[in-house]
Amino acid sequence: MVSELDGELVLRSNADVGEGPAWDAARRRLVWVDVTGCAVHTFDPVGGVDQVVDVGMHVGAAVPAGDDGLILAVRDGLAMLSPAGDVRMVAEVEADRPGNRMNDAKCDPSGRLWAGTMPYEAEPGAAALYRYDGRSVVRVLTGVTLSNGLGWSPDGTVMYHIDSGTQRVDAYDFDPATGELGSRRVVVTVDPAEGMPDGMTVDDDGCLWVALWGGGTVRRYTPGGVLDRIVRLPVTQVTSCAFGGPGGDVLYVTSAAYRLTPGELAAQPLAGSIFAVDPGTTGRPATPFHGADR
Repeated sequence: MVSELDGELVLRSNADVGEGPAWDAARRRLVWVDVTGCAVHTFDPVGGVDQVVDVGMHVGAAVPAGDDGLILAVRDGLAMLSPAGDVRMVAEVEADRPGNRMNDAKCDPSGRLWAGTMPYEAEPGAAALYRYDGRSVVRVLTGVTLSNGLGWSPDGTVMYHIDSGTQRVDAYDFDPATGELGSRRVVVTVDPAEGMPDGMTVDDDGCLWVALWGGGTVRRYTPGGVLDRIVRLPVTQVTSCAFGGPGGDVLYVTSAAYRLTPGELAAQPLAGSIFAVDPGTTGRPATPFHGADR
């Protein structure tokens, strides 16, 4: 039986493309971005304060990086955002593809950063997924259309990846020591009528929580791909989700107001806001970046 939950507003915002939530356990805050707003946000759920840094370029994700602040997936590659708000590029990515930008990013259990790209104008197979260890950027997957959600199984031996252009969640055998990928299999295929799979996270039970852009939901699937839980949101463009809170028992959900008509915005005035839900399970905080270039 599929159970249903409702998300509740925790931060009212009008983010154009709110994305990439990541729980910074060391500072007990939620890090998130407004991609086209060129903004990195840090939200304190206890105090209700949301601090914003304009990084001056499109930013697909921001990931905790220890005392160094945050590592960012920005339009032209990877950058470090210092605690003082200074941005420093550390690696260019796809400089030969000016029509592409960096999109979703996340660290694997060993602290290597994985970041994908997407074209500004839809072009099947024009993007890729990369791995960065602080020394070099390695192209791992090619032929990607819109690289999005990432996640790892609790034991670190499986990596999940969403290429939104395929409507799928794929699983890869994963070597935690080397970061190498093995064989691929399809775990979930989403009917386009239900939305487009966007960001995702994995809970401590090994289940996948997938945000559906255009579908107004986050859906939980077992590792075998069986739908068993639905979180309903009062917005259509649900972008991503992440576990947070001191106990890892809050699921935070981001959303977007991107290209909604005046009528659509009137019908969903909370578009672009942050929501939370008691998911009935727990998940881990974001793994901080542990690359060599710190």
